[in-house]
Parts: sequence; C-alpha cells; structure tokens
Amino acid sequence: MLFRTNFHTHSNYCDGKASLREMVDFAVAHGFTVLGFSGHCPLPFENTFSITDYEGYCNEVRALKEEYKGRIDISLGLEIDYIPGMLEDFTPLIEKGGLEYTIGSVHLIPPQGVVPKDGNDLWMIDGSRYETYDEGLMKHYGGDIRSGVRAYFHQQNEMLVRNRPTIVGHPDKIAMHNRSRYFKEDESWYEELALETMSLIHELDLICEVNTRGIYKGRHPDFYPSRRLLKAMKQWRIPVLVGTDAHAPDDLLRTEGAFEYLASIDYPTILSSYQRR
Repeated sequence: MLFRTNFHTHSNYCDGKASLREMVDFAVAHGFTVLGFSGHCPLPFENTFSITDYEGYCNEVRALKEEYKGRIDISLGLEIDYIPGMLEDFTPLIEKGGLEYTIGSVHLIPPQGVVPKDGNDLWMIDGSRYETYDEGLMKHYGGDIRSGVRAYFHQQNEMLVRNRPTIVGHPDKIAMHNRSRYFKEDESWYEELALETMSLIHELDLICEVNTRGIYKGRHPDFYPSRRLLKAMKQWRIPVLVGTDAHAPDDLLRTEGAFEYLASIDYPTILSSYQRR
C-alpha cells in the first residue's frame, strides 16, 4: 500500500507561496500521512529564494510537528545546495537545525577553477526563465555546454561523496532549460555523465527522488531523473521516492503519473515513506 507522502516541500520561509501551516492543513485535508519540509538552505549572498530566518523555520516546523501529532507525521528537513568554495559541508546546518533529513541538490555552478564570492560568480540552472540559463552558460562557460554539463555532474558527485544526503534531489535538472537546444539526452557523452552519477547513488546506498515539478510547471516534459535514466537505474535497484517539489498547497497533489510509470516498468524499490536506514 502506498501512503500519500511528500518530502520535497517549500513554504514562504523561502520561495514557496504559502505558510507552513497552510501546507500542513492542505496535506491533512487530502489524506497525507507524512509531510516533510525541505526549504532552500540559507546562502551567504543576497537572493530571492533561500531561507533567511533559519531558526524561525526550524522552530515552527517542530511546533507544528507537535501540534499535529496523531493527524500527520511532519519531518524537519532542508534542501541544501552544494556549492564548491562556498557551501561544501552540510554538517553545520544539520546540527544547528536538528534536521531529520536532507535533500542534496545542485542549482548553482561556479566556473571551473573559480572560488565564488557571490551569486554573480554562479551559473543558475534553475528558475522560471530559460534566458537566465543561456546567459549564465555564456558568461561562465563561454557557451560550451559540454563543459557546463560536465561541471554540473562532477559537482553533484562531489556532494554525494562528501555529504551523503538522505535524498538526492532532481539529479539531472541540468536538462530542464536545455529544451533539446544544446544537446539530446540520448547522446553518449551526456548519458555517460548521468549514469556515472546514478551509479554513485547506488554505491553510496542513497535514496533518489523522482521529481515531478518540471512537468506540471510546463518547463520540462519528463521527470527528474528522466524515464530513460529510471529504466537504467532499475538494474541497480536504487530506492526512489516521488517528490512534487511543492511550492504551493495544490502542488502537493501533482505526482503527474510518477507512481503509475514506476509500476509500469516494474520498478522494484518504490518507497512510500522515508524511514531511517
């Protein structure tokens, strides 16, 4: 039996559109048994998407966890960006917040050999505008998509080895704003990089999320990881957890056929909820 859960959840403490309580109330009303909050971690430069009041966020999640006990299981987590030279060790944030789990993600990539000082030194591969992706690729990698993609996957691999996050977040999100313009996801050089990361997830015994946000936001036609990668991952029996990357209450329901797809390929290790392993 699959229970209705979500561990990739944002709120207005970061770039979400609703309060923690509004997200919880929606989840309870729609029969969720587990809700994990994973706000974007504090970053050492000015931006519009990360948590600024980390203590307030952690305290409120813990208070709601106690208040809603018996109705829904609430977990305190954080989506942590791994940024070489800027945010490399997740331990201080984990210990300061008393976190129950982490989602390790890569959204921001410095140029090779550059120690970033602020957001101007980073290639933002996420966000609502593909123009930002294009501009960053040109500015930081001279338009060389292979070098940029290689840096993305290598940065992700460093994060996995160094921090071993509970859940690996949208591991091939580098393809989102590509829109099949710079490369095709079945090109051998790209597949080799992506599968190297998937193999590492397997070796480290980590959970990989199946992120659905690209589909329901109309930014990408596939899950992260893609259906193509999921078929390859099946041989390694990598445990997967469907996450909607919710930024508003309605987003919690947007699984976009992920469970059905995993069942259709007889994926053997669908996790319905997170348990300490």
